[in-house]
Amino acid sequence: MPKVLIIYYSRTGNTKAMAKAVEEGVKSESVDVQCKEVKNVSAKELLQYNGIVIGSPTYYGTMAGEIKILLDKSVKHHGKLAGKVGGAFSSSGILGGGNETTVLDILKALLVHGMIIQGSPMGPHYGPVAIGRPDTDNRNQCLNLGKSVARLVKRLA
Repeated sequence: MPKVLIIYYSRTGNTKAMAKAVEEGVKSESVDVQCKEVKNVSAKELLQYNGIVIGSPTYYGTMAGEIKILLDKSVKHHGKLAGKVGGAFSSSGILGGGNETTVLDILKALLVHGMIIQGSPMGPHYGPVAIGRPDTDNRNQCLNLGKSVARLVKRLA
């Protein structure tokens, strides 16, 4: 059975709330899912999943250092993540805080690994973003990301 890993870093709980909504979306498509804080994920563990979704708060227009460290460590598995499905989401404290640049930075790392990224023609094109605590719209965007990743994983598995 296909499996999806959701990795997040969250200091205030906002990104964690988004991760839980993505997890709910994956589960709704009957795909196995694990949702873990980045501190509990090893680079080698990434190899065990068909889909990987990463969430981070936005710090200085990019991902949290904790997420970047994991991605840097994943270099030793370069080429082994090719064909897996990827996705990203982010939260920030202010409008214009760099959410989209954060999502794109995460997606660029996944693309370098050869992962498959599905954009969205409706709503957040690159991945869900929230300003502060996720509201109902943000939660629905996260649910949709989870569903989208799960559907693509099932088609490719």
